[in-house]
This record gives sequence, structure tokens and C-alpha cells, in this order.
Amino acid sequence: MSEMSYVLLQHDDSQLQFVEMPATHAYQLSALNLRLHKELSKLTADNVPTLPKAVAECRGLELLDESIAPVSGLQYINELERTFADIREQAYPLIALLTEIRALQAQLEQWYEEEELA
Repeated sequence: MSEMSYVLLQHDDSQLQFVEMPATHAYQLSALNLRLHKELSKLTADNVPTLPKAVAECRGLELLDESIAPVSGLQYINELERTFADIREQAYPLIALLTEIRALQAQLEQWYEEEELA
């Protein structure tokens, strides 16, 4: 099994979420999250999502609270893609953000397929 990293996301209510990513792709999720946060204020749609903010990356993770479980990176990015695909934006070129999300989505899908074959 390949080495995994974790991206720590913090929601507005201070709730924490851990996203398990291939170590080779964790920085991409962090960078994507920062880019999305920069662009959210430019969206004019009435259904702009509230996104958690990436606050840390780490290689190892030992959770002491059994009620918390990391989310798979692919599951997280699939939900993110659905959320952004549902935005009814007229003024901002949302397709650019969706393209970035879908590029990481495709990379993760390929990574997981290769892991299954290994």
C-alpha cells in the first residue's frame, strides 16, 4: 500500500475533517482548496457553497476520538465536484474551477485503479 497523507480541513463551525490522500497528491488538494477559497467571493450565484479551509497536511494520523474517521480523497473530491457542478453561476467562468476539480478527480481515480492492480 502506498503512503498516505492527510489534509486537515476546518469548517466555519470549527469542526475538523480529515481527508486521506495519496502522499503524492495531498498538496494538490490543499492548493485546490486555497484557490477555491480565493474565487468563492467572485461567484454571484445564490447557491454558492461554504467550503472548509485547508489548515494542515500531515503524513501520519492517529485519531484518539473513535467517532472521527478520515474521508477518502476520492469521496471528498467527488462530493466537491457535485457541489460545484450544481452552482447556478451566470457571471463567473465557473468552468475553470470545475476543470481544476475534475483534473484532480481524474488523477485520483487513476491512482486508485493502479493501487487495485498492484
